[in-house]
Amino acid sequence: MYLPPHDPHVDDPMRFKPLFRIHLMERKCATVECMYGHKGPHNGHIQIVKKDEFSTKCNQTDHHRMSGGRQEEFRTWLREEWGRTLEDIFHEHMQELILMKFIYTSQYDNCLTYRRIYLPPSSPNDLIKPGLFKGTYGSHGLEIVMLSFHGKKAKGTKITGDPNIPAGQQTVEIDLAHPLQLPDIENLRDFSELSRIVLEVQEQVRREEQEQEQQQEEEDCCQAASQPAAKPLGGEGAEGEETAAGTEGTAQDKAPASQPFVLPMGVISRNEDYPRTCRICFYGTGLIAGHGFTSPERTPGVFVLFDDDRFGFIWLELKSFSLYSRIKVSFQNAEAPSREAFDEMLKNIQSLAT
Repeated sequence: MYLPPHDPHVDDPMRFKPLFRIHLMERKCATVECMYGHKGPHNGHIQIVKKDEFSTKCNQTDHHRMSGGRQEEFRTWLREEWGRTLEDIFHEHMQELILMKFIYTSQYDNCLTYRRIYLPPSSPNDLIKPGLFKGTYGSHGLEIVMLSFHGKKAKGTKITGDPNIPAGQQTVEIDLAHPLQLPDIENLRDFSELSRIVLEVQEQVRREEQEQEQQQEEEDCCQAASQPAAKPLGGEGAEGEETAAGTEGTAQDKAPASQPFVLPMGVISRNEDYPRTCRICFYGTGLIAGHGFTSPERTPGVFVLFDDDRFGFIWLELKSFSLYSRIKVSFQNAEAPSREAFDEMLKNIQSLAT
């Protein structure tokens, strides 16, 4: 397992933690050991579920228990997961979220299902190289997001989730067709000024979407065979991507190489060590919801590109700022097998089990 660095140090490297290991000693002799807990390796089980998916099960979960009971397990987990003690966390809401996460994760006892992650393709026209990023999410701590590009849109999809927004959901969406011109540094400190600029662009996007829908309806009614149908806003076809690349290139050409940046007064940030210059900003939306992913809604925000490996997002409604830093680890240590070798290993174990 690769764990994010301790909150809020997004630029620190990922932390590595073995969860299970497989021994292939002879042609028809294989053992699986669970590495979870603090009592050393013990008996486990591994099974192929389907393509790109397998599951692990611990057969001796008593090895995960500690002599001090659940309180000791929680304190140990807190030190490893957050790098602090509960006494260090004064915010009551944050304590509640941390406890919820411990209860949720500890109940599985390393009986987990793993699915392969396919990284998004890269194009020369992309704003930056797509990939995995560590991001600050307020009281939730650090989470992993996959950034991908789709024509006129860029999307941040959660790889790890929390009690509000689960994994797999699109946490942020960036409208590459609508760059934002930030005010000068003094006016940028005024949250109301930034809010005015963003809401104006939001209204502009809404009008464009309405016009696009009306145009599409008219073309559908007329069924004009001689005229090609207009691409919808944010289309992901080849033509849409070409247009987006042109729009993006124009926006970057007009923007200065870097411009001063500072968070407006009143915007909360877990990490005060954010860059003080940025390349370009775009209008975007962020997904927020209540506990259990209740009442989800997309709210306006600002995507801030700092450099090739860092970006930020200002959540306008929450008055909060998330800082993201690229994950550079190769996800394969020196002793790890290749993808083909690992798939073959799973097949051998599956055949032994049957």
